Formats: sequence, structure tokens, C-alpha cells
Amino acid sequence: MLLLELVLLLMICAVGLGWLARHFKFPYPIALVAGGALLGLIPKLPQFPFDPQLILVIVLPPILYQAALLTSWSDFKANIRPISLLAIGLVIATTLAVGAALKLMVPSVPWAAAFVLGAIVSPPDAVAATTILSRLNIPRHLVTILEGESLVNDASGLVIYKLAIVAVLTGAFSFGDAAAQFALVSVGGIAIGIILALIFIAIHRRLGDPFIEVITSLTIPYTAYIAAESLHVSGVLAVVAAGLVRGRYSPEIVSAEMRIMARSVWNVLVFMLNSLIFILIGIQMSDVMDNLGRYRLSDLLLLGATISAVAIAVRFLWVFPVAYLPRWLSGSLHEPAPEPRSRELLIISWCGMRGIVSLAAALALPTVLPNGEPFPARDLIIFLTFFVIATTLIGQGLTLTPLIRKLKVGSDWSMLEEQKQVRAAMSSAAIAAIDSHLAAASAPSEWADQLRAEIADRVALAAPEGLAQTAKDELLLQLRRVAIKAERKELIRLWRENEIGDEVMRHQEEILDYQEAQL
Repeated sequence: MLLLELVLLLMICAVGLGWLARHFKFPYPIALVAGGALLGLIPKLPQFPFDPQLILVIVLPPILYQAALLTSWSDFKANIRPISLLAIGLVIATTLAVGAALKLMVPSVPWAAAFVLGAIVSPPDAVAATTILSRLNIPRHLVTILEGESLVNDASGLVIYKLAIVAVLTGAFSFGDAAAQFALVSVGGIAIGIILALIFIAIHRRLGDPFIEVITSLTIPYTAYIAAESLHVSGVLAVVAAGLVRGRYSPEIVSAEMRIMARSVWNVLVFMLNSLIFILIGIQMSDVMDNLGRYRLSDLLLLGATISAVAIAVRFLWVFPVAYLPRWLSGSLHEPAPEPRSRELLIISWCGMRGIVSLAAALALPTVLPNGEPFPARDLIIFLTFFVIATTLIGQGLTLTPLIRKLKVGSDWSMLEEQKQVRAAMSSAAIAAIDSHLAAASAPSEWADQLRAEIADRVALAAPEGLAQTAKDELLLQLRRVAIKAERKELIRLWRENEIGDEVMRHQEEILDYQEAQL
């Protein structure tokens, strides 16, 4: 009964926090971290029984897989150098800096445990940042770099995290062995992910049923993660590799009906997993604070502020020198590297918000060592992780928009222009195919005049926000919405008066839904 009550609490909190984020128009991770913090203030909150080792398995695969599916492979390749420097180099630098800061301030914490905290807070989460950036029409390469960094740094951060935990559990650490193991588990995870993705692609081509296709897509990330972890290589990198490969082939093998269905399923699943982790950490915080009773509150706040400042500062100290490094190295060449834009570098430096991956890693910490002793500083690591997440998500997340407007970086309409161009090309191809089919059928050309007009209207009415629309286009768009609203009202009237059955009603309602979503 307790489990059911806590699940109900999760659902209610998720709905309320999601509504607040949508109503006040800010990224939902900010609402979730604030809600989790408030939950942590509730005294004697019932604990949610869970196995820490299952947290990473349940939460991370679908979240990382969806991010990989939505990543543009061509854009990822074009920006591979800055992505690698941020996702691998910066993760290592942050792990070392944060670990050293914790060890300096709390000498009783073992070095390995200090580096566990560093690895946990090293990978930023791009969800909040890219949500804001996409609304402000920031140059596309900035969004690509941040999304690519978030995709790869989760993997590199978690590989370091597992190596640090092994060091805590065994009490031994060798830099050479760790480097070799890092390379081995990384390459092995990528290889397994690619192989499984190709196998699932071959299977997917033969399914032909949208419901089975969606269920199959849900099994891919978990299969890749579990298979890789069973072979003692990186399950996270296996999931990322599988998502990138399958995303490359997705337009060819996935049906339109499956795509519509899968978008909703994946969005709901990822939102629920995010909500689960943030609320779980809130529930845990009441016990964590009780266990940290030997520390004064002022000392905890100072420690949290220091660790947060180090995590933020390291990103600035890394981004600017690394961005100028190619130009310095090419100084003797005939074609020096282009000079980076300081305003864009400042935005990248400020987009260091931590999120779901850090929380899941903190919750997945073992509770005891093999000898039965408690995991060193586990409660302190969880507290500091949540403090860093709250500081960066709320502090940086809420100030990112004013910063971008202050720097006057934005108004990049290249993607919208591409959308306009591709719609025109698709329209021309559709009309050419219609004319060719009419000629083959020996039918009069005027029979397709209405269809040609519908295609032209669809191109005009689907103009994205920000592109110029004539008064006629805007009026036609309003008329289309008015017409759909009237059709829906009449459909409901016929259904309520029992003039049509439920099945007919649902079918027609689905058609109207697609039409309204297209507008």
C-alpha cells in the first residue's frame, strides 16, 4: 500500500510541476529540481524502497537513446572536435577539480570517493539549455555542440564514475590500468551498440505493425545496455551508439503511423523518468539531512556553494583556452583557424546545468562496501550533487535567457529557411508525380487542379513562426482552425446524441487531431 501511495504522489507531483513549467514558460527540469527540494523539507517522509543498482538500468537507457535518436549525425560529425574537447577533456578536468576541492575542504573523505562526486557532477544536461536556445533562434552549431556534448559526456562521465566506485570498493587505483580500462570499455560499448542497432534495423524492416514497432524500439536501449554491461563494457556508450546508428536509418524503416505513436510514447516515458528521479532525490533528502547531522548547516551550505563554484568555474577556464587552441596551433600555417566568437563561448560556458544523469548516478551509489562498512561520504555526495544541480539549473537556467538577450546572440533563421526550401522542393516533386501519373492514366490535367491547390496551400499555411506571412496566409490559417473546431464540435454533438458510434467518433477525431497538429 505504501508503494502505491508513493507512486500516486509521484504522478500528482509530476503533473503539478509539469503544469507550472509550461504555464510560466521555463524548462521543466527547473520545476522538477525545485519540487524535489521542497519534498526534501517534509519531515519523516516515507521512503521509496528501491535497489540503488537498478536506478541506472531503469532510467538512463531510454533517456540517452532518445537523445541519440534525435541527434543529427551530419551536424555531430561537423562539430566533432569541440564536442570531444567538451565531452571528454572537460569531464576529466571537472572530475579532478571537484574531487580535489572536496578533499581539500573535507580531508576525511577518501580521494576515490571525492573523485566519485567529481564524476557525478562532471556531465552537464543539455535539456534545459537547448530548450531555451531553440526558442531564441540561437545559431544552430551552438545547439549542436551542446547536444553532442551532453550525449557523449554522459558516457565519459559515467565510465569515470564506475572506475572511481571500483577504486572505492577495492581500495586500489592505478592510472595506467584505469586509462587502459577506459579505452577498452569505451570501444567495446560502441561496438556492441553498433552491432545490436544493425540487428534491430534488419528486424524492424520485417515487422510492419506500428504497435510492435514501438514496443521493439523500447527494448533496444535496454537490450544494448544490459548486453554491454554483461560483457563488462560501457552500457551507456552502447546505448548512444545504437541510437545514433538507428536514427540514421530511421526515416527509411519507420512507418508514419509508428513515428506519430512513438513520439508520444517516448516523450511521456522520458518525462516520467525525469520526474521519478527528481522526486526520489527529494524523498531521499530528508534522510540524507538527518544522517549529515554532524555537520553544521552553514558548513554544508558553504561546501555546496564552493563545489558549485568550482564546477562552474572549471567550464569557463576550459572553454575559452580550448576554443582558441586551434588558432594558436595554426599560427604558422597559411590558413589560420577562424577566430572564435567570445559571445558564443560565453553562452557555451554558461550552459553547464546539471540534471538527470547526475541525480541517477548519485542515487545509484552503493550503500555498503564489500566488507560491510558504509560507502564513505555517501550522504554527503548525494547532498552536494543535489546542491550543484539546484544551483546550476535554477541559477544558470533562469539567467540564460537574459544573458543571451544582453549579448544579442540570436536570430539565426537558417533552419527555418531550410524548412521553407525543402517544403517547396517536396511540393514540386509531389506535383510532378501527380502530372506523371495523370499522363500515364490518360486523364485530363484539370482533374488534379484541386489537389495541386491543396498542396500549394499546405506549403503556405505551414510557414514556420518567424517567416513572413501575408494577411491572406494568416486569414487562411485562422479559417482552417475555425473549420476544424466546427467539425469537432459537430462530431461531438452527433456522438452525444447517439447518431454515430464510438468507433466512428474515434476515427474521425483522430483525423481532426492530425489536421490540427499539422497547423
